[in-house]
Amino acid sequence: MTGPQAEAVIDLDAFRANIAALAACAPASALMAVVKADAYGHGMLPMARAARDAGAEWLGVATIDEALALRPGGDTGSVLCWLASPGADFASPIDAGIEVTASSSEQLSEILAAPASARPKVQLKVDTGLSRNGAHGDQWPSLVDGAAAAQSSGAAEITGVWSHFACADEPDHPANDEQERVFRAAVAELARAGVEPAVRHLSNSAATLTRPTAHFDLVRIGIAAYGINPDPRLVHQADLTPVLTLRARLAAVKRVPAGASVSYGHTWTATSDTTLGLVPMGYAEGIARTASNRAEVAHAGRRAPVRGAICMDQLVVDLGDADARRGDLVTLFGPGTDGEPTAEDWAAAAGTIAYEVVTRLGGRIERSYRGES
Repeated sequence: MTGPQAEAVIDLDAFRANIAALAACAPASALMAVVKADAYGHGMLPMARAARDAGAEWLGVATIDEALALRPGGDTGSVLCWLASPGADFASPIDAGIEVTASSSEQLSEILAAPASARPKVQLKVDTGLSRNGAHGDQWPSLVDGAAAAQSSGAAEITGVWSHFACADEPDHPANDEQERVFRAAVAELARAGVEPAVRHLSNSAATLTRPTAHFDLVRIGIAAYGINPDPRLVHQADLTPVLTLRARLAAVKRVPAGASVSYGHTWTATSDTTLGLVPMGYAEGIARTASNRAEVAHAGRRAPVRGAICMDQLVVDLGDADARRGDLVTLFGPGTDGEPTAEDWAAAAGTIAYEVVTRLGGRIERSYRGES
């Protein structure tokens, strides 16, 4: 048997199709594919190239370092980054043609003071109710005044204004209406100061799928581009396919008698004779330990439960009376089209969200890509 011991197989054709389906939800808006956190665990550079192939006008990342990594990878298009602490090196992204975010008047001053050879392109972030990053309350007029002065003097080009929803995955939550109202008021205040950026954006994946009034000039597509519903309960019409399949080859297979206990702490004991398979992945690869005794894998077309505590490097599955051999493939999760568990299934088993299931993957998992152009 050949092949990687632990492998994440990423379907780029499915990713491109997801982006097309999401773009169709907001046909009058440009689309930003968010590839932060190593493209949610899928690999930033291949996903960025595929996003551009699919027509994404923008790429979005959190940090400056993430943004800068795109340029040596060959990307020359519009990129926005938005998370930086005091003392950040703003000169590098500015000189690389990357747009940066000012979330306060103090941060705008840091951007303007950067020793860059180019004029900075700056987007302004307003906190409309998430209470995370962005200018909040009385901070917003101060940022508006600074931005108007910077644009008037030619010190910066103010290219965008944006915010982020807190509850868009709950379409009927009253916070959504309030955040949209606050955002529109902030945009109007900016216009009164003589600043009318080319792009206004508020919608994340969930709002793109369910809230057309919030699409504005640009929508930011994150988890949905990877085929994962922002919330399992969210109802929408887009046809999305999970992009990542996580699988491994059994490192060991053994028959054990009733009464045999499994893994650290002996948290599971066989009630009858059974066959156990050893999967060479564990929490060092980002497999949640909280899914112990709760998650399932797929083997030979059937589900097999995880038994005992998930360890650092390995986990054990109960194959029952199946004909199993060392080297057999098991799928931890995938699209679900062949009956295998999905990332959402693993999230439910681990008591978390599917975002975390895919984003935390790493360690010794090898990535391979299908559908590269």
